[in-house]
Amino acid sequence: MQPTASVFVAGHRGLIGSAVLRQLDRRGHRNVVVAERSALDLADGPAVARFLHSAQPEYVLLAAGKVGGIVANKTQPADFIDTNLAIQGNVLRAARDAGVKRLIFFGSSCMYPRECAQPMAETALYTGHPEPTSMAYAVAKLAGVQTCLAYNAQYGAGRFVPVIPNSAFGPQDDFDPASGHVLSALIARFHAAKMSGAPSVTLWGTGTPRREFVYADDIADACLDLLDADLSAVELPLNLGSGDDFSIRELAERIATVVGYVGRIEWDTTKPDGAPRKLLDCARLRALGWRPRTSFDAALRATYAWYVDHAATGIPA
Repeated sequence: MQPTASVFVAGHRGLIGSAVLRQLDRRGHRNVVVAERSALDLADGPAVARFLHSAQPEYVLLAAGKVGGIVANKTQPADFIDTNLAIQGNVLRAARDAGVKRLIFFGSSCMYPRECAQPMAETALYTGHPEPTSMAYAVAKLAGVQTCLAYNAQYGAGRFVPVIPNSAFGPQDDFDPASGHVLSALIARFHAAKMSGAPSVTLWGTGTPRREFVYADDIADACLDLLDADLSAVELPLNLGSGDDFSIRELAERIATVVGYVGRIEWDTTKPDGAPRKLLDCARLRALGWRPRTSFDAALRATYAWYVDHAATGIPA
């Protein structure tokens, strides 16, 4: 991909979209197209079609959508399925009609069956029911992946590339405990507890489920490589993970250490755990030569530093 190539980043204010912008800048790309939500509603199909017809980007990274943790998924399932189906359908259709060279679509590890052999290979998709607490989001993302595969089959192989990152984190994440994913929510909880001097923090579940986390800048790095990769012999979709996972208990202890919180961590076992484990088999992507560049601890420290500088609020512990 030439540095002069036109690249549209949908969802550039979000976690992965902002990381894509950082990586594009580091690689010397200056012909980057973005649109503020106030100027372009991605849920408005005709508006999206007009925008892409006018902008004529060569490449698209579809990082826009409604995301959230267990609480948000449990309480807003209609919003999750409606919003994501609308955005995905509009952008994918408009990109197809505008003749983009390649589009990256972001799926989610929650698409895999709740009870799934670990690590989870792409061939395990559709072999069982996803975790019920995130079913609406999972179904929407599965529809997006299938749309990409259908477009490739009908309009040209390799143009629409669905990737499945595991739990992403980094700068510009959603740190609200009511809507964010577990890692970012824990950063906010422990920071608030430290600042208030709270003697303990109570977390949901047993702490035993295991999760794999991927730094958003590493995800962006992989996806920019995929925009230019030879995918003629590559089966899609592609898992995108770090290769390591932690129990939620281990994660909480590591975050507490980074934040500097010294109080007790307690567990409310009446609350749901979610899926027991979500570790991705990334053999397909590794075969293309990609490896994450950032260690988990370094990424965690960088994420917390960004939170303190940009987003820390008095969120109660």
